[in-house]
Amino acid sequence: MNFNRKQYSNETLIHLYKQLLKPRLIEEKMLILLRQNQISKWFSGIGQEAISIGSVCALEEDEYILPMHRNLGIFTGRGIPFNRLFGQFQGKLSGFTKGRDRSFHFGTKDFHIVGMISHLGPQMAVADGIALADLLEENKKVTLVFTGDGATSEGDFHEALNVAAVWNLPVIFLIENNGYGLSTPNQEQFKFKSFMDKGPAYGMKALSIDGNNVLEVYDTIKETAEAIRKNPHPVLIEALTFRMRGHEEASGTKYVPQELFEQWAAKDPVNTYESYLLAENIISQDDIKTWKDEIRNLIDEGISLAFAEKNPSPDTAKEMGDVYAPVSVRPSNPMAGTAKTKKRFVDAISDGLGQSMEKFPNLVLMGQDIAEYGGVFKVTEGFVEKFGKSRVRNTPLCESAIIGAGLGLSIKNYKSVIEMQFADFVTCGFNQIVNNLAKSHYRWGQNADVVIRMPTGAGTAAGPFHSQSNEAWFFHTPGLKIVYPSNPYDAKGLLTAAIEDPNPVMYFEHKYLYRSLADEVPDSYYSLPIGKANIVAEGNDLSIITYGMGVQWAKEVLAELSDIKAEILDLRSLLPWDKEAVEKTVKKTGKALVINEDTLTGSISAEIAAWIGENCFNYLDAPVMREGSLDTPVPFVSTLEINFLPKNRIREKIKELMDY
Repeated sequence: MNFNRKQYSNETLIHLYKQLLKPRLIEEKMLILLRQNQISKWFSGIGQEAISIGSVCALEEDEYILPMHRNLGIFTGRGIPFNRLFGQFQGKLSGFTKGRDRSFHFGTKDFHIVGMISHLGPQMAVADGIALADLLEENKKVTLVFTGDGATSEGDFHEALNVAAVWNLPVIFLIENNGYGLSTPNQEQFKFKSFMDKGPAYGMKALSIDGNNVLEVYDTIKETAEAIRKNPHPVLIEALTFRMRGHEEASGTKYVPQELFEQWAAKDPVNTYESYLLAENIISQDDIKTWKDEIRNLIDEGISLAFAEKNPSPDTAKEMGDVYAPVSVRPSNPMAGTAKTKKRFVDAISDGLGQSMEKFPNLVLMGQDIAEYGGVFKVTEGFVEKFGKSRVRNTPLCESAIIGAGLGLSIKNYKSVIEMQFADFVTCGFNQIVNNLAKSHYRWGQNADVVIRMPTGAGTAAGPFHSQSNEAWFFHTPGLKIVYPSNPYDAKGLLTAAIEDPNPVMYFEHKYLYRSLADEVPDSYYSLPIGKANIVAEGNDLSIITYGMGVQWAKEVLAELSDIKAEILDLRSLLPWDKEAVEKTVKKTGKALVINEDTLTGSISAEIAAWIGENCFNYLDAPVMREGSLDTPVPFVSTLEINFLPKNRIREKIKELMDY
């Protein structure tokens, strides 16, 4: 192996060696503890340490690194105390996730590290978001994100690279090519010979380096980072290496030909570099022994502290309390004496979004066609002229990358509003929402200050892929909030509240209401409380509990049934939903009909009806009834769509409940 020290001092070379020793010696200790059944699982990076150490030493300490599960050297290289690392591995409170996640599935702002989730690809988009924040602030910084050769088959890889290239983001995408995705060799993963072929296809520079040569890694990352800081752009780097142990210890290595182990053992990154330093008389055997003894003592001390610590005691209130980041902003009323203007539903949304852009200079809008075109529904028309293209950003067609970038922006204390062109298209970013945004605060205390605007609903003859009501998909996910306004006043006030909220909010806006419904809306800024329902019609005969388009249907049907005085409760927020208001109206009337536009089976109305049955049974004079759309995809032809939707069935359900 050729080690080219170039202009680097002996001190730098020794520092790299001492840093290499830390993950190797920790790994050796972990494997012993694993055999002794003192730890439960271990993902070994033996043989790949040079990539992590060369990278972490080459970057500035306040530049973010997003590692994976074989990058122990990133964590040791950033100086995380050993007892905290071992506490993390063991699920102790001294770790970073309070026992809620394991190994390197965590982040820490103090050390500028954002760990992975098990899905491998999403962290690349998060790196885009962190880099975008640096670009907006004109910070001369670079973000480095790791991925493996197997994970490059994920769509997240393509999306993240494409966005980084289009936006000239200062990101280094570092691929650890160790030849296998778990047990599947590269020739069964992809057809190209080198990841060097990938870069030009995205319009970015690509390099291939010896990942076992710590000096080559260090020098390449250092020079690349310096170039990116001066002229922001992404770079793809392939680091060739080999995994000397199993994907994780239990999986073994029987699928790997023995000759590969022999070839790569001769290229061991620690041993070869150590031999080079000895041959150059830069270090001595006495130095090696001294440093290894010092590190082993620190390891033993850290392990003793971590193992002596008790496991976290269950505290349900604390567990529930950490699902969401605290909300410090309170709802605000319109300015005294402010004028009101009759605004359509779509105009109220645009108004709230524009005023939020004025209120929060750190707010960034992202979505397909939202800039000069103003979005397909023209919500952001004129925004580019007012706020500029840096904050009103057209995106490629890559929902996952943009949602992940929203989390990256949050890490750098930005807010973002992401427009799904249609709510149906959110499926392409589903993983980022339910596994990254929703779980981030609970796992490691990082809020996801992201609002996802969801143009939703049927009634416009748009067919099965532009008409779905999919709020129930997210209703089951702790960590998300869901709001769903039914009128222009609420549309503005709930959107501003969603943007104020530091948690991820799914904001549903019904397309049919955009231009069919108008109301008097204050011109000044205001916000409404998330989680509070609203009585839109009072009555004593029965309670209709609904939201969104269901509110309008209920009002229209009751206008025809003038002899029935029903109370209409508009939930407005679905997660959390207002149990107190539901209980109050059910106690008042004794009869409850829960309506949603979504297909009936598994819809939100089922949860609410079940809750009423369990908590309000003694006040009921009839069974809780529900109505929703047919359990079919949304049909295109208007006659079929009318039959699909529940409006015409609501009338009969009200009569049935009244007659009970």
